[in-house]
Amino acid sequence: MKLNIVPARTGLVWVKLGIKTFAQQPLAMTGLFFMFMAMLSLASLLPFLGAALALALLPAATLGLMAATQEATKGKFPMPSILISAFRAGQQRVRAMMVLGALYAVGFLALMAISALFDGGQFAKLYLVGGKITEDMVRQGNFQAAMWASMLLYLPLSLLFWHAPALVHWHGISPVKSLFFSLMACYKNFAALTVFGLAWVGVFVGAAIVVALLSIALGNPTFATLAMFPIALVIVAMFFTSIYFTFRDSFVATSDQPPEDAPATAQ
Repeated sequence: MKLNIVPARTGLVWVKLGIKTFAQQPLAMTGLFFMFMAMLSLASLLPFLGAALALALLPAATLGLMAATQEATKGKFPMPSILISAFRAGQQRVRAMMVLGALYAVGFLALMAISALFDGGQFAKLYLVGGKITEDMVRQGNFQAAMWASMLLYLPLSLLFWHAPALVHWHGISPVKSLFFSLMACYKNFAALTVFGLAWVGVFVGAAIVVALLSIALGNPTFATLAMFPIALVIVAMFFTSIYFTFRDSFVATSDQPPEDAPATAQ
């Protein structure tokens, strides 16, 4: 396995492939995404350790969606059991994925702890435990500082874990090494990932504009509220579908490893 550096325009290819693959299996990918969300939500409801457990499951659950995308690219219908692919890959890789999940949970909770230094834990409690956000709360300078600190700190954390689950599962890389390789791949392909992220923001904003215009044309202000929620969920599902392609094109299998699907950077 070696790093593959792609041009910035590949970010747009990843977005198009995500939308195209989702369109090929819309029912399967939508259903799996809702199962993904339900699994994490149910885990978070457990008392005391629920939030930490949901965080620890996130890398394995994301890998499940990537495996589903891989199946869809082969023209296959991904079954629900594919979501637990990370726990069906042998004892050694299951342990590695569990370690990776624990590292992610620790990293995220540490991030929240740092944000608590700004507002006494108000933002962290709202994010991890839940609750009602108020206008007065959002206007507080300390709350805003905690929110921005969390967002800034989450960027390096997300880059560390962006490719890590796939590296552990498909290439047998150890958890710590997978974090290093993920960070390096994201650094080398940061331009493509930036285009990828901006393109998805553009998709979301474009959908919101279309819904708003339809709401005005229909003379029904509530239409935008009712329509945007399911549309947003579908866009997020397509986004998760596209993550697989960012991994596939960032690494190339060496001669002693089974080849992945052909990179799509030339499309």
